[in-house]
Amino acid sequence: MTIDLIRPTDLPAGHRRTVHVDITIPRPTTVAGTFRAAARILAANGLYQGGDYFPNALSDVDTPFASRPLSIVAALRCAVGGDPRSYSRLADEALMVLAFRLEVDGEGPEDHDLFGLEAHVDDWGDAEGRTTESAVAILYASADASEAVAA
Repeated sequence: MTIDLIRPTDLPAGHRRTVHVDITIPRPTTVAGTFRAAARILAANGLYQGGDYFPNALSDVDTPFASRPLSIVAALRCAVGGDPRSYSRLADEALMVLAFRLEVDGEGPEDHDLFGLEAHVDDWGDAEGRTTESAVAILYASADASEAVAA
């Protein structure tokens, strides 16, 4: 006597079907992890340059944030909280570290409050000729540097 095993992905004709499985990607827990997660988001979707943190901020409610081009600030926030409009201590800390690493027109950030640092990082990302590749590179370099300091 043989027993045929029926698996949930088998169809009666004997072929297989694809099963959709939702996997929650773990959120970063360190500044370096935040930089790397933001770099992956930008590498996958592109750097958004413009007045807002992401395109069609008010009109497009269907496209997930992690599937849109984002500014660097929005990518940091999205990497930690899943929403570029949400604030978290880890995203703010990563933003502060990054702001002091960047220079715009040879200058560091003018204002050292959170909104001034956000504006500085945004100004760096919006600079003429800035590419997604350069934004991703600075995020990976910042991750490496923050790990070297922590070690």
